[in-house]
Amino acid sequence: MPTRTLSPLSFAALIAVPVALLTPKFFGTLSYALEAGQATVAKEELATTVKDISRAFQTVAKALRPSVVNVSTVRRVKVGDDGSPFGGHPELRRFREFFGHRQGEPRSPERFHESRGLGTGVIVSEDGFILTNNHVVSGAEEVRVTLTDGRVLAATIVGRDEKTDLAVLKVEGSGLLPATLGDSEGVEVGEWVLAIGNPFGFRETVTSGIVSAKHRDNLGITDYENFIQTDAAINPGNSGGPLVNLDGEVIGINTAIASRTGSFAGVSFAIPINMGRSVMEQLISDGKVVRGWLGVGIQDLTEDLSQSFGYRSSEGVLVAETMPDGPGATAGLQGGDILVRFDGKDLRSSNHLRNVVARTSPGTEVELTVVRDSDTKTLRVTLGERTGDGSTGSAPNLVSSAEGLGLTVRNLTAEAAEKLNLDADDGVLVTGIKVGGLAANAGLQAGDIITRVGNNPTPNAKDLSRLIDEQDLKQGVRLQIVRDGFRRFVFVKARPNTN
Repeated sequence: MPTRTLSPLSFAALIAVPVALLTPKFFGTLSYALEAGQATVAKEELATTVKDISRAFQTVAKALRPSVVNVSTVRRVKVGDDGSPFGGHPELRRFREFFGHRQGEPRSPERFHESRGLGTGVIVSEDGFILTNNHVVSGAEEVRVTLTDGRVLAATIVGRDEKTDLAVLKVEGSGLLPATLGDSEGVEVGEWVLAIGNPFGFRETVTSGIVSAKHRDNLGITDYENFIQTDAAINPGNSGGPLVNLDGEVIGINTAIASRTGSFAGVSFAIPINMGRSVMEQLISDGKVVRGWLGVGIQDLTEDLSQSFGYRSSEGVLVAETMPDGPGATAGLQGGDILVRFDGKDLRSSNHLRNVVARTSPGTEVELTVVRDSDTKTLRVTLGERTGDGSTGSAPNLVSSAEGLGLTVRNLTAEAAEKLNLDADDGVLVTGIKVGGLAANAGLQAGDIITRVGNNPTPNAKDLSRLIDEQDLKQGVRLQIVRDGFRRFVFVKARPNTN
């Protein structure tokens, strides 16, 4: 049979049929069908996922419920009304104090009223120890704890630590269920957390959110700060309650909020439980907290300061001074050293170093990694015990230092030097700062003592003026100063004119 061939018209007709199907309308229909299929699958997965998250929240709330307690306090506050015509108003009482008590006028006995407070706590042991905030119980004459079963138990204050705002209570009760304490070092930004407490007195309230940030410090809330930031709602009454992860572990103690109204505004702070555990254990065992002491004045690095020391990073902590015969000085630390590691831990900031030193027991020998003159050194130091809050004569001659620096100085008198625990030739006193000048822009203040320009000491005003005149202020110069009894470094540099 002869082979049949398609005519050109027939061939074109066969090709036209599938091509006609490949229109925008066809592709749109196909795309919609695919999306519809994906949506159906997603809905099925969503139902499961949402239920899983919801169950997780429910399970954590149930697991922690018996371990979270309501803490109520009673304080006796003196009433100001003394029976005089000036009453109890604090401003009017000043007149009373000025004129005194009139002879023959009857005196009213001192009166007090009870001030009541509410907070939260978390049970941390079967024998009745409870962790809460110091500010919840500070000054309280009576503390009571209410359990979820309605039992009200009298509590004693085992110990308080104002520097971290933590306190430990003790109650006598049976069948107490302690919470599980987690590891706050393992907390990750973005993970789900629950805050449990008694906001505004509403008992057993649970709110949820995420970890918004870690290592928040320099907030002025406590002396030792390393807060976990969260957007879980925390309000008055939540203080002392637990911040909990989805494994049901306490990772923080809710402490403070950032707010202009006094109510939750999206930013809350919790003390990390690793810090809380350390403080709690010392309060239970000793009734007080003992902290390690390195004996150095420290500050954070800036880019300019780092470069002035030939150091190519802002990571680490700058040693501004060492205390005579302190642990740091004994181990060989010097002002101008840059601490980069403490016992194998990289140091982020001066506050980080303060925290890790404070958590280390006095008498512990630790290894320090130090950068000095661009060389890396390893020192071993035995920490001391912090016992206080601190770290630690020529005729006046007023001069103007370098013309562009914008400050005036005079020599230290013997009397002034003695008050500052300095020698008269240890530095010069800043007596005036020009507004908008380089010194003012660098943060220098009247009353500062300038002790060094670069590595050169400044025994008197004349030497300071000479040393400043020798500097290229466009490149900048590092000064060492003493302020409020503490040494620190300041970098002064002329900025390019951008006008």
